Amino acid sequence: MRLRLGRIERYVLIQQMKSLGVALAVIAALVMLIDFVEVSRGLNSSGELSGGRILGLVMVKSPSVIVQLLPFVFLFGTLGAFVSLNRRSELIAMRAAGVSAWRFVLPAAGAAVALGVLTVTVLGPMAAAGDAVWQRERARISGSVPGSESGQAVWLREGDANRQMIIRGGRQEQASGRLLDATFFIYTTTSSGRRVFTERVDAATATLNAGRWRLTDASGAQTGQRAVRYATLDLPSNLADEEAFQRFARPQSTPFWSLPNQIRRIEDAGFASTAYQLRLQQLLATPLIFGAMSILAAAFSLRLMRLGDLARMTVAAVVLGFAFFFLNQFSSAMGSAEVVPPIIAAWLPPILTALAAFTLLFYTEDG
Repeated sequence: MRLRLGRIERYVLIQQMKSLGVALAVIAALVMLIDFVEVSRGLNSSGELSGGRILGLVMVKSPSVIVQLLPFVFLFGTLGAFVSLNRRSELIAMRAAGVSAWRFVLPAAGAAVALGVLTVTVLGPMAAAGDAVWQRERARISGSVPGSESGQAVWLREGDANRQMIIRGGRQEQASGRLLDATFFIYTTTSSGRRVFTERVDAATATLNAGRWRLTDASGAQTGQRAVRYATLDLPSNLADEEAFQRFARPQSTPFWSLPNQIRRIEDAGFASTAYQLRLQQLLATPLIFGAMSILAAAFSLRLMRLGDLARMTVAAVVLGFAFFFLNQFSSAMGSAEVVPPIIAAWLPPILTALAAFTLLFYTEDG
């Protein structure tokens, strides 16, 4: 069975898309203006960056913020479209002709869900890549690039379910990438799942190549045994050469398609991946958020103009939208703190918003 839209549905969708475009343009302009001021004051205090350079940094920084604010784009955009239709008495004419509100609200919500899928799979990864570029450029401009030859220690961690290594390098040579004055703390996992310290190895240099650490002028000692010296010593590694000295990207800087592999890498290294699991679940819930916001906005704007309550209902829709935002932030904080599982923290706010929107629409349309 093929889904077909009539003239009424197509007309309402066109009005919604126009209103969404206006809302997106307004929110994007505000975000970019704020980011321009922030970058100008924060990174250009010495006045060395040109206006074009600052604008370029804003162009890679702002998309990640705009994507986070897209639920408000759908709230304000859909609200503006249906309020405009109501003010022109077009909704009244449709409903007087026997057209149910479900007939034009559900296609609008379906379009929002489809745009949510597009955002998660295409626009979100592009914004995440831009955020990663922004983080690197900010660190470079401010002079806080990790792993430079400033004497700052380098810490790494790797391993699997049976063996973990914590690696400390006194400093890192930028040219060769090798660690100087390196120390390897080796832990093994017992049959009961407990990690036990088993060996320490100190080396003058440590170079990662072809799935192994090549240590020179090394001295190693296992628990309860005397130290043994080695001219060279090889230790197996599961780190790829190109990713060894890269920090794990922030959850917001990790594209949707890379999150599952990033979670696996973090867990294999023995770190907690809660923030990344939460981010993955939030992205999966994004289409539902967009659809719920659209239904919520439409439900609040269906009241007849002659009843005089449209302005009050519109304000209520905006207040409820911000309430969702704060609920989502609170739920995210609970998920990050591992108070609730990430899947619950990510899906609970959009599900509650969707239930509230459907309840209001049922009440408005069917009494």
